[in-house]
Amino acid sequence: MSKKLFVGGLSWGTDDASLRTAFESFGNVSEAKVINDRDTGRLRGFGFVTMDDESEADQAVSAMDGSQLDGRAIRVNEAQARAPRNDRNDSGSRW
Repeated sequence: MSKKLFVGGLSWGTDDASLRTAFESFGNVSEAKVINDRDTGRLRGFGFVTMDDESEADQAVSAMDGSQLDGRAIRVNEAQARAPRNDRNDSGSRW
């Protein structure tokens, strides 16, 4: 079964391909995505990696958490489900 990992502290120069490459040595990466701000398009400094095998993902967490990627120390852990956003009132406008 696959496992999704959160990767934080990414360099502004890290892209999907370099994120994938960093994790491929631990096993098959089905997806690697660096997150952009939807309004500005700028990188947000974090991303997600989905690995096909849970044990390989666990090895990646152990090895990569605190390691250097593109000159920055990164944080790696299992991704947690995001809480539902509730920042809109009944009319659909913000606040």
